[in-house]
Amino acid sequence: MVDWKTKLYEAYVSTEQAAATGDAEAGLSASDFPQLLALIHRHVPPERSIRIADLGCGHGSLIFCLKSLGYEHCSGVDRSSEQVDLARRLGISEVKKGNLDQFLRSGKTGYDLLFLMDVLEHLKKQEVLDLLELAHGALNVGGRIVIHVPNGEGLFGMRVRYGDFTHEVCFTPQSIKQVLRACGFREVAVHEDRPVIHGAISLIRAVLWRILTVRERLILLAETGNMGHILSQNMLVSAKRSPGNA
Repeated sequence: MVDWKTKLYEAYVSTEQAAATGDAEAGLSASDFPQLLALIHRHVPPERSIRIADLGCGHGSLIFCLKSLGYEHCSGVDRSSEQVDLARRLGISEVKKGNLDQFLRSGKTGYDLLFLMDVLEHLKKQEVLDLLELAHGALNVGGRIVIHVPNGEGLFGMRVRYGDFTHEVCFTPQSIKQVLRACGFREVAVHEDRPVIHGAISLIRAVLWRILTVRERLILLAETGNMGHILSQNMLVSAKRSPGNA
C-alpha cells in the first residue's frame, strides 16, 4: 500500500494543490509572477553568479523567474513526480525529483541562498529541525535562507494550515524564530506577506489590506503594547547562517 502522503504528493498537480500555472503548452512569463519578482528584488543578492537552491520547488516557477533575471546557478528539487513532469513540460530543466534531506546530504554545499517556500508546514516537528540543520550546513557562512510558511497568528492563517491534507504544523513569528535560532541561524526577520502592487487592482487590494487590518492591530496594541504583529495568512522569513556549526 502506498504511503498516504506519497499518494497525495504524486497527485499534487491533478488534485489542484499545486500553484496555478496556466497553460503549460503556452509556456511561462516572468510577468505572471509579480509576488515572486518582488521576493527576488527584496531578498536575493544582486550578484548573478551566486549559488541558489529552491528546496521543494514545485514546478519551478521561482527558478524560472530567477533565470529570467540572469541568475546563472539555480537548482531545485521536489518529491512530486507530477510537479517535476510539469517543470519539464515548461522547459525548466533545473528541477529534479528527490527528497530534500537526501538532496542536502548528498554533499551539495556552498550555497549562498536557499529557499524553503511552502515546505516546512508539510513536515513533522523533528523533521523541521533536521531539515533546517542540514540547510544550515549547506550554506556558506553568511549565506541566507528564505522561508514561506502559514502564519498561525494571521487573521486567516488556518485557511492555509488546513487547506492541504499533507500539512503537519503551523508557525507563528515567535515559533519560527525559535526553531531557526536553535538550528544556528541569526538575524531572523519575519515579514508580512502583503499584496504586491503591480497594477490598479493590486493597488486597491494593498490599500484595503492596510485599512481593514487597523482595527485588529489596535486591539493587539492595547493588549500587548506592540503594533508590529504579522497578520497575513502566510509570512515570509529570512535568516542568516552564523559562523560555525548549529
